Amino acid sequence: MDIQKNGFLSIEQVANQVINAPKEGNVKTTNADGLSFGQILSKKNIEENGLKFSKHASFRLNDRGIEITDDQMSRLQGGAKKAAEKGIKDSLVLVDDMAFIVNIPNQTVVTAMDSTETIENVFTHINGAVIM
Repeated sequence: MDIQKNGFLSIEQVANQVINAPKEGNVKTTNADGLSFGQILSKKNIEENGLKFSKHASFRLNDRGIEITDDQMSRLQGGAKKAAEKGIKDSLVLVDDMAFIVNIPNQTVVTAMDSTETIENVFTHINGAVIM
């Protein structure tokens, strides 16, 4: 692009820049791995802060006497990270004989079930599943 002697662009040069500028839909919104900013942020937050359990999920675990080992918790967090990488918002994460519904953006386990609760094998309000 040529700059005129006075250091300013001509009207034609500015117009050409605006016309040929990338359109908003063409802007790259993912990194080299194909992850969006939101996916990277969710994954990083889960790695650094771990998962929280909602009041409802805590009540379910306590009421049913479900105990989660450190290994199972680690796998649950790993499943949540995988869900974040895929852009899942509400994920079913299966760990051994337990099922967890995890809201990925909020890093929160919303509900938890063991094998006695999953007899119907129907899970609603999810948009992805991870089996660990």
